[in-house]
Amino acid sequence: MMRTQCLLGLRTFVAFAAKLWSFCLYLLRRQVRTIIQYQTVRYDILPLSPVSRNRLGQVKRKILVLDLDETLIHSHHDGVLRPTVRPGTPPDFILKVSQWYELVVFTASMEIYGSAVADKLDNSRSILKRRYYRQHCTLELGSYIKDLSVVHSDLSSIVILDNSPGAYRSHPDNAIPIKSWFSDPSDTALLNLLPMLDALRFTADVRSVLSRNLHQHRLW
Repeated sequence: MMRTQCLLGLRTFVAFAAKLWSFCLYLLRRQVRTIIQYQTVRYDILPLSPVSRNRLGQVKRKILVLDLDETLIHSHHDGVLRPTVRPGTPPDFILKVSQWYELVVFTASMEIYGSAVADKLDNSRSILKRRYYRQHCTLELGSYIKDLSVVHSDLSSIVILDNSPGAYRSHPDNAIPIKSWFSDPSDTALLNLLPMLDALRFTADVRSVLSRNLHQHRLW
């Protein structure tokens, strides 16, 4: 009788311990997901050497054209605009690249939507002052094409970061293709781009570098 009771007690304890262990693992996984989701993009900006400063002074300041949907953010529509930002987007990515480039928002979305999202990303810092919307695009074969000459006539100084190849169809040698982002909290595409963007500002013509990336069919 006592042996039976001991076995029942042991089984109850084992079952309770298994449930407790499963619950602890669940809490741990949830905490890890939270940490990853709000991870900070780290890319230390080192002081420029005299040679680098001299080189930078000989080339034009570049313009970085940023797409919104599925590049920097993904929006959920349930009657209320709920944009979710790509990991690393605010504040670090935008703040860092704003030190290297003039930033321009160019989205194929309607202005009333794109302006609200850009305001959220800018957060009253006046970093994303120049903005272009659907009315500035060209509609061809059912897709909106972004004409970069609207942004600046000198295409040697313009880089566009966009997840849609159709958007930069007219200027493929100015583009940095990036994978579409929807909700993955562990995405590091923007972090991976920082070294390239840091180096690209020293070139005389960005197309001399980006055309090679295009031919390699590389997505960041």
